[in-house]
This record gives sequence, structure tokens and C-alpha cells, in this order.
Amino acid sequence: MKRQNAWLLPLATGVVLIAAWFGLKRLFRIESYVLPSPAEILAAAWHERATLLTSAFVTGRGALLGFLAAVGVGFALSMVMAFSIRLKQSLYPFILILQMTPVIILAPIFVLWLGQGLPSIVMITFMICFFPVVANTTMGFISVDRNLQELFVMCNATRTQEIRHLRVPGAMPYFLTGMKIAGTLAPIGAITGDFLAGGAQNGVGGIGFMTITYFSQLKIPALFATGLVACLMGFLFVGGVNYLHWRLLHRWHDSMVRKE
Repeated sequence: MKRQNAWLLPLATGVVLIAAWFGLKRLFRIESYVLPSPAEILAAAWHERATLLTSAFVTGRGALLGFLAAVGVGFALSMVMAFSIRLKQSLYPFILILQMTPVIILAPIFVLWLGQGLPSIVMITFMICFFPVVANTTMGFISVDRNLQELFVMCNATRTQEIRHLRVPGAMPYFLTGMKIAGTLAPIGAITGDFLAGGAQNGVGGIGFMTITYFSQLKIPALFATGLVACLMGFLFVGGVNYLHWRLLHRWHDSMVRKE
């Protein structure tokens, strides 16, 4: 029953929302250039499917590369800071400064340094995804049970053994939580990069670039279709991270062990 509710309740809510959408559009006689119907959006998505698929690939590539870079660098840096309090005190304020600096200010700098296109988009995505990974993973590394640490000391465990068998498993739930947050932000970062630093080849760019294009051409259903594609891309990222979360934790961590 719980599994059925997990699918049926969101499905029922979606049906109600779509029905309300149709109802409000008809009741207030809203024109399609202001609010197209779901059917018009799906028709536009099908009509523009080749362009949208290419755009999704461009944006998805930037999102994936930026996300993976943020996860790799964030995990490594978190491990280093967790074992050196002085290094953490030295670096963490500057990580916060980077996080608080608006991307709209950093984007022109990245374009100046890296050029227009994919490298700048990847860097923008990296900057947006980096902090959640570092913040959560660092907290995981420094939140290991003190009793377990003392047990490893009593057993004369080496630093490598402590990291491998205690620190990393203990930090894994925090790290995966940071990955979940970064996974939701990665498509947003790549689309923002399309807006601020993207380009086009043969008139086709990333999702963000095509959003500007469709808006300038007043193709409003197609504009909404880009939002639909962006949402689907976000679901893919989050679904992938959730699957990884389940694969790594479901056998041993309390948060994932199913209650009978």
C-alpha cells in the first residue's frame, strides 16, 4: 500500500493541477500567448523535439561535468579540511565568500578567462554545486562518534585504516545529502550558464539559450516546453543521485533500512 501511495498520490495531485489549469484558462479566457494549455505545450515540445533534444544534450553535458567536478573536488577538499583544523579555519571563510558572490558577477570573469561556451558553463555549474558538497561532507568527516575514534586508537589502527573504515563510511550519508542538493542545482547552474555565457551552433544552444530565443520569437508554448525539458533533466539528476544513495546505504544505514 505504501508503494502504491508513493505513486498514486502524486499522480492524483498532478491530475487535479492539470484540470485546474484547463479550468482557469477557460474560465478567465486566458490567451495562449499568456498561458498555453498543457496540450499546446506538449504539441510545441513535439514540434521542436529535435531542437529541444539537442539543447538538452548541450545543457546536460555542462551540468554533468560541473556536477562531477564539484563532487570530486568537494569530497577531496572536505577530507583535507577535516584532518587539519588550521587548514579548515584558513580555507572555509574563502569558500563562503565564493558561495556568497553572485554568479552573475562571476560569469563575465569566467567568459574572460575561459571563453564563451562549455568551459564557462561548466565552471558556473561547478560554483553553484560546490558549496553544498563541501559543507555537508566536512560536517560528516568531523561528526564521527568519539567512542569509535577511541576504539580505533586502542586497536592501534593506522590513519589510513581510520579514514577507510571509520571516517569515510561515517561521512557518506552527509556526502550523499550534499550530492542530492548539488544534483538539484546542477541543471539550474547549467541553464544559468546558458543565459550568461552560452552560445549557439547552427542556431541551437542550450536550454537557457533557447529560452531566450523562443521568447524573442514569441513562441510561448515552445518557451514553456523548455521549462518542461529542464524539469525532466532535473528529475534525471535527482533520480540518479537517489539511486546512488540507496545503493550505498540501504544495507546498513538507519536512514535507508526499511522498517518491517
